[in-house]
Amino acid sequence: MKVIIPLAGKGTRLRPHTYVVPKPMLKVAGRPVMSYVMDDVLKLGSVEQVVYITGHLKDKVESYVKHSYNIPSVFIEQQVQDGTAGAVALARAYVDQPVLIVFVDTIFDADLSIVKDSDADGIIWTKEVEDYQRFGVVVTDADGFMTKIVEKPTTPISKRANIGLYYIKNWQLLYEGIDHVLKQPPNKGEWYLTDAFQYMIDNGARIQVVDVKGWYDAGQLETLLDTNRVMLEKGRARRPAQLGAGATIIEPVYIEDGVTIEHATVGPNVSIGTGSTVRNASLRDAVIGDRCEIVDATLHQSLLGDHVLVHGVKGSLNVGDNSEIRCAL
Repeated sequence: MKVIIPLAGKGTRLRPHTYVVPKPMLKVAGRPVMSYVMDDVLKLGSVEQVVYITGHLKDKVESYVKHSYNIPSVFIEQQVQDGTAGAVALARAYVDQPVLIVFVDTIFDADLSIVKDSDADGIIWTKEVEDYQRFGVVVTDADGFMTKIVEKPTTPISKRANIGLYYIKNWQLLYEGIDHVLKQPPNKGEWYLTDAFQYMIDNGARIQVVDVKGWYDAGQLETLLDTNRVMLEKGRARRPAQLGAGATIIEPVYIEDGVTIEHATVGPNVSIGTGSTVRNASLRDAVIGDRCEIVDATLHQSLLGDHVLVHGVKGSLNVGDNSEIRCAL
């Protein structure tokens, strides 16, 4: 099986962090978001090659992958951001067998091993949501096969949100569908992969719809912080080997060894990177990068990059790398 991972986007909703860090490499509970997804992919044991469709900060993506994963990989730059169908089209020369397509800016609880025994032309994973108006939703027939995808419906035609995880066994028909889509006028400047799936169905394909147990978005500040909380609750929490004087930890937290915490309360739902210092401060619901210094501060619902200095601040912060914020007490 081949795997295609499109990650060319600029991650505009997570600026300023994504000016210097690719969105899938932002951390929750001490790990890049994409690493959780890659763990599930590599557990399959049948992945012959991964094709990464890169773009924004492509050198950082390539460096991370080459240092983290020992699996044959190809990197293709999507020079024009023309949509998901355009991204997957770039991998055509490398796809000669069934393919798993994964968008790695979310984390999911899904049993990918079902692809080994599926006789369908494809599988699309979904998550039932109440705010269905925000998503592309998948409509199924009585046997659980997809009939269509509807973008941001105004009526509850379905509550099964498309989460960006697909297995396509009939890869030839997929690329026939992509060719068809790319010949059509773009929709708001983009061509969508879901339209290629619709082409497949209209031409006789059977695409099975499977619900995931959990789906955790990391595409904007609020959801990234919530996903950090979920990952901590699901077993990623860790306390440092040593705590400083007057330190109070409220679980769950992820704190690297070597972090200095003195006369401070940390938690719940806080991750802190290596080399950081928290002194005379209180943190909750926050992701703090490496080598940060937080002194005389009270922070919540905050996301700090690396090398951030915060003195005398009370409230919520969203601050990129190499920044300094001081307030008079």
